[in-house]
Amino acid sequence: MRIVFMGSPALAIPSLEASRESGQLVGVISQPPRRKGRGLKVEPSPVSAWAEGEGIPVHTPESIRTPEFMGLLRSMDPDVVVVVAFGKILPPSILAAPPMGCVNVHASLLPELRGAAPIQWAIARGYETTGVTLMQMDEGMDTGPILLQSETSIRQDETSPELGLRLAQAGGDILLEGLPAMARGELHPVDQDHSLATYAPLIKKEDGLIDWSLSADEIANRMRAFVPWPGTYTHRRGKRIGIVAARVLGEGTGQEPGRVVAVEKDGIEIACGRGVLRVERLKPEGKVEMTASDYASGYRIAVGDRLGK
Repeated sequence: MRIVFMGSPALAIPSLEASRESGQLVGVISQPPRRKGRGLKVEPSPVSAWAEGEGIPVHTPESIRTPEFMGLLRSMDPDVVVVVAFGKILPPSILAAPPMGCVNVHASLLPELRGAAPIQWAIARGYETTGVTLMQMDEGMDTGPILLQSETSIRQDETSPELGLRLAQAGGDILLEGLPAMARGELHPVDQDHSLATYAPLIKKEDGLIDWSLSADEIANRMRAFVPWPGTYTHRRGKRIGIVAARVLGEGTGQEPGRVVAVEKDGIEIACGRGVLRVERLKPEGKVEMTASDYASGYRIAVGDRLGK
């Protein structure tokens, strides 16, 4: 089976390795090199760097919607195209080019969490389980028929980078099972139930703003989800405060959400819509990260103070 792989970030590399093990990997398509870091040095995508190191032909077109790219794809003559976090929507001409079509590994149990950020939103919304889906691609956004799925539990304190690493490996595993089964004609696509679809949109900076009317559990989930970006933050006296580490306390207070209800040696306790969040580490705007105790000493926060705009 001749395979072309399309992907860009490091989380796609386990799937890239699985594609190489499952057939003849005839080419890799990735995003063009971009400027990164403080020095704005031009660097290839992680997928490009890995493939080049393995001696696999790599192509980084600025556009995949050109006659030149279609000519390149046809010259590689793939039986199937594997797409994992490529970063661009494939037009119908590409979807129809390989005899076995294009397949995608998506980091959720479709039709739940369609979209760009399924890992973050699974944690932010308090899901207990998630997984990966091997899907036959169509023209919609994560709407194609399901070929295989693999489920996993979300650990209680797991952050999105930690869950992402596990799901990346699960994506490689599902390809190791699915691609050979496709070649043998053993997989039978099952249409998604579109009435059950939920969505996981691209994360925005404002998603990190804490809504203190949410429960303490919901806020803690969002803290785990939005690591490392955009983080979670609130405001005090017009200044932004990043909330770096916190712990949920079960008891309620009857206080207005966002109100400081205790300032202790091991944290600042803040009333939420339900329960209390004990903030243990934070980062004031323009300052270094510090313990809540140090913040309380230096910034004179007291019981009764209100956080949030």
